[in-house]
Amino acid sequence: MKGFFIKKAFFDGWDNLIGMVLFNIGYLAIAMAFFYGFVEMGSISPMLSYLVLAVLLLLLSVLMGGTAAVTKNYSDYSREAWAAFKEGVKRNIRHSLLFFLFALLFVVNILFVIPFYSSYGNAFGFVISIIMIWVEIILLLCLPYYFPLMNLLPADRPLKTAKKCFIIVADNLGFTLFYLIYSIICIVISVLTIGLVPGLTGMQLAAQDAMKLLMFKYDYLEENPSADRKHIPWEDLLYDEREKVGPRSLKSMIFPWKY
Repeated sequence: MKGFFIKKAFFDGWDNLIGMVLFNIGYLAIAMAFFYGFVEMGSISPMLSYLVLAVLLLLLSVLMGGTAAVTKNYSDYSREAWAAFKEGVKRNIRHSLLFFLFALLFVVNILFVIPFYSSYGNAFGFVISIIMIWVEIILLLCLPYYFPLMNLLPADRPLKTAKKCFIIVADNLGFTLFYLIYSIICIVISVLTIGLVPGLTGMQLAAQDAMKLLMFKYDYLEENPSADRKHIPWEDLLYDEREKVGPRSLKSMIFPWKY
């Protein structure tokens, strides 16, 4: 399953490379504008710079609700993008706002809470700091599943989606750690490509692919409640997806119109 996930995530990104880069350019433009504002406001007042940072997190969370709809289409082999983005921003606003609160908690812990308790220099401060670090780790593992689950289970309210993220991590810890390593590699590549590839959109697409494949497991277990959870027949479950991705070669990637 992990090998096919890497293949699907790569080719879904490759097949939609132009759209992915365009959305990433939009994200970069917004981030650069806010970074400029962060620096300028910081010269006036640190509180103003933090306010700019909070507004940036809010805007990015709302826009991620839009690109989540786009990456859902990409993962399902559809190239509809702009219309899906506009509809996704409106439809997913409640999920985006809860995501913003989680992202804000993550940043506040790093900037304020952990340094504050670490400065105590005693056992109490150390314990609280460790607890907050574990909160950060749990959020880091859970949040990538949030928007993909929202797409796959659209009837769920935001809090229910968040709760299921924790369940997914607990039930698929091995894959989640694998995905964390995969994400770190994607971040390194994104830095080298100035955020264009895979960038935030590409990483959302990979998360959507990961959650889509994991859902095959839960559909199978729902249909076969007595099945062994440790021995999932991935070859059978992923057969249709393998057919849709198909065999690929370097020539077919560069010259798709010839194949």
